[in-house]
Amino acid sequence: MEDKVAASTQNQAFNALLFLFREVLKRDLHFLDTERAKKPSRIPVVLTTSEVATIFRHLKGRDLLFARILYGGGLRHYEGLRF
Repeated sequence: MEDKVAASTQNQAFNALLFLFREVLKRDLHFLDTERAKKPSRIPVVLTTSEVATIFRHLKGRDLLFARILYGGGLRHYEGLRF
């Protein structure tokens, strides 16, 4: 069975095995020449200026203020909620 796991999970498991053999068992794995898992490149989703303006037009009061602070500061919503 083939399980699909994230690249970071694969690399963490690989590093754990590497540590086990090198530090605990004191064995050199010089023959182990393998390529590490690579993280997929992700393109962030970005709204256009007109899309942001449309969203702002539908907000009022505290919600509008909160949205403008997040947008102007480049914050995530939970970062705005922390303060």
